[in-house]
Amino acid sequence: ELVESGGGLVQAGDSLTLSCTASQRAFGGNTMGWFRQAPGKEREFVAAFTWRNSGTYYGDFVKGRFTISTDNANTLYLQMNSLKPEDTAVYYCAAAPKALVTSPSYRYWGHGTQVTVSS
Repeated sequence: ELVESGGGLVQAGDSLTLSCTASQRAFGGNTMGWFRQAPGKEREFVAAFTWRNSGTYYGDFVKGRFTISTDNANTLYLQMNSLKPEDTAVYYCAAAPKALVTSPSYRYWGHGTQVTVSS
């Protein structure tokens, strides 16, 4: 249903854009989100996009460095700038939240893409 791509190894300060290609069932009309999970830590909310009002939501740690967007077709993006070593994690795409958009309780999940930021 959801397939992420675009992860990789970058240096601190670099930029990276993640993509998530979704099936129509997962993408159509649903709020879409990005989460991340570092080793030994809980899955953390990164960003979300809602079609209802084209609203965007971000985790507190983002502080203007990341931007979530869509192509209005079936792809969700996460543009990440000024990356830091603490951004290292597996990044997951998700669709159709069952509770708060910031809660990792979405109906559909991708398998994740690894982002590693070296210092």
